[in-house]
Amino acid sequence: MKINVLKPITIAACCVFTSNINAAPTKASGQLPNIIYILADDMGYGDVSALNPDSKIQTPNIDRLAKDGMRFTDAHSGSSVCTPTRYGILTGRYCWRTRLKSQVLWNYDNSLMDAERLNIASFLKDQGYNTAMVGKWHLGMDWVSKSNPDEITNKEEDVDFTQPFRNGPVDMGFDMFYGINASLDMPPYIFLEQDMAVTQPTGKIGKKEYGRAGMADEKLSADDFLPAFTEKAVSYIKSQDKNTPFFLYFPLNAPHTPIAPSEAFQGKSKLEGKLGEYADFCIEVDDTVGQILNALNEKGLSENTIVIFTADNGCAYYIGVKEFEESGHYPSAIYRGYKGGTFDGGHRVPFLVQWPATIKPATENNQPISLTDLLATCADILGAELPNDAGEDSLSFLTALQGDSIDTSRRPAVVHHDFNGDFAIRQGKWKLLIKANAGLGYKEKKFTPGVHLYDLEKDPGENSNVADQHPEKVKELSDLLEKYKSEEYSVSRD
Repeated sequence: MKINVLKPITIAACCVFTSNINAAPTKASGQLPNIIYILADDMGYGDVSALNPDSKIQTPNIDRLAKDGMRFTDAHSGSSVCTPTRYGILTGRYCWRTRLKSQVLWNYDNSLMDAERLNIASFLKDQGYNTAMVGKWHLGMDWVSKSNPDEITNKEEDVDFTQPFRNGPVDMGFDMFYGINASLDMPPYIFLEQDMAVTQPTGKIGKKEYGRAGMADEKLSADDFLPAFTEKAVSYIKSQDKNTPFFLYFPLNAPHTPIAPSEAFQGKSKLEGKLGEYADFCIEVDDTVGQILNALNEKGLSENTIVIFTADNGCAYYIGVKEFEESGHYPSAIYRGYKGGTFDGGHRVPFLVQWPATIKPATENNQPISLTDLLATCADILGAELPNDAGEDSLSFLTALQGDSIDTSRRPAVVHHDFNGDFAIRQGKWKLLIKANAGLGYKEKKFTPGVHLYDLEKDPGENSNVADQHPEKVKELSDLLEKYKSEEYSVSRD
């Protein structure tokens, strides 16, 4: 196999590389790379023009990452909804191993994170990194009760917003946090900084403004948040000392509902209706990526900074995707399903990586990876070993960044999970859906219940269920999934 240097932008179907290029900088060499994760919220694989040549939405800045770095065409979020994916990104562990077996956390739910468990922020901080998070947390926080200051509460009317919340980002290893508690359709609609509210809620707003009623700073509107996050992230990069490596976790609130492009981007796509509004918001996301890349260039940090752009799950069907498709735009590209489901459209996500010091430009990897793999990859880059009680579902893909294939012998398969708590498992070309689900709000006439098995080499769109033809493969994958679930890890501990 050899390096695949892309010329035209295509959705490729076959495999990876072998060329050995620059070795990764390590802690021993004193050349630790800066690391940035940019996590879009509910942005489909087909919404990125570098991945979908038929996309009605153009994303030139995200495409720069593909041109100057590597695109992964078979990357998957740990879940097809956001809270569990975010947990997996930070901990390298599938979220269904926690108390959250389905759905997501809601606005005032208690913290899902455990400060005693190693996560990417605490790990990198221990390795000498300055660590920052800007944007959407959505992993729970412990809010102090007004009625009893010694207790925590999940009741909005009882939250004391004048007191620090507990078990948020700064308690998990982030030196700096500026952001919001959960999705921007879940109150409170206020900015948070470190472990405090930046301003106090001034009242309760109705459902119309954000999608759900709740406490808010009434001076703010939904379109204030993404520009504020972008400004804060850029300012953070510009403030960094070249002698200290930094990690920036930048989970955006967009293009998740409420779909609220700021004034400068309204009408930018020149598309009509709901698609136009959504496309405008995606274009604003793309501009945010451009501002991050430009800030790195201005600071002279681009060469040895790893920039990863991805998404927490697929596009949400309920925002008007039927209308999008009628207009010729398919947010899941050729893949079936949407956010919340076990079909690939729910969890196959954009994943583009730029790292000029190591990655050859315009290269492509077509092996399956999971967003849980980020923790082990960062450890591998630093030449550090993870303890056995951390990163249980995290497999390094550093060799892919260096131009070789990923050794999957320690984890032959990737597990998928959906909103309802149902599972799918992927091994090579085979994908088994224990209970198929097309996505939140998505009803298909062609859908049939029961176990589904697909040969993704022949049928990437998951249209032909071949479970009846391959009962031995159904059993093999079912048994492997049960093994992973029972052993509390999927990556070999050897």
